[in-house]
Amino acid sequence: MTEMTGMKQNRFMTIGVTGGVGCGKSLILNYLKEHYNCRIILADDVANMLKEPGQVCYKELTDLLGKKILDDKGFIDKKRMAEAIFKDEALLKKVNDIIHPAVKDYLLDAIKKEKDAGIYDCLFIEAALLIECGYREHVDRMWYIYADEDVRRERLRSSRGYSDEKISGIMNSQLSHEAFIQGSDDIIDNSGKVEETYSQIDEKMKELYYGRK
Repeated sequence: MTEMTGMKQNRFMTIGVTGGVGCGKSLILNYLKEHYNCRIILADDVANMLKEPGQVCYKELTDLLGKKILDDKGFIDKKRMAEAIFKDEALLKKVNDIIHPAVKDYLLDAIKKEKDAGIYDCLFIEAALLIECGYREHVDRMWYIYADEDVRRERLRSSRGYSDEKISGIMNSQLSHEAFIQGSDDIIDNSGKVEETYSQIDEKMKELYYGRK
């Protein structure tokens, strides 16, 4: 891992951004995009792209799950795919074994391309499973976006309309707070006012020797 101390200005860095559901990763990424010379890649967007017709995951998924997961235009329908693997852990594992390696290959290639291109100071990669999928060895820093559980629950109820049961189910399926800390280099506390979160980001970026726009 790259150490912050003594880092040369404008040295390209790759930073992973992870955290539990409702922690506010999108807020942090939007701020970074607006104020810093960086590219942001969302792993979910990559996965959706790789499931499109002609892309690497499309045929494997349709061969595995059948054409019942396709919409009228031949695209994989997220809801239909979820229904096909509902409560089938073995099938879910097979799906993940198709998608996760393909996403990782794409992201590792993107890291190399952005580093070689020299356009951006930073590449931020966001995903809930960065730590579980072993990305820490491929990024310079791993940021854990933290928020108190009560804050996260309120956000999910108000912004997504999730029930308490659904929220608990998602949270219980994700890493614990301790595991996120152990797997990360830096913590951004997004429990309070947005101004406090933005201040933490600015301080962290200053530590990494990058100036504001």
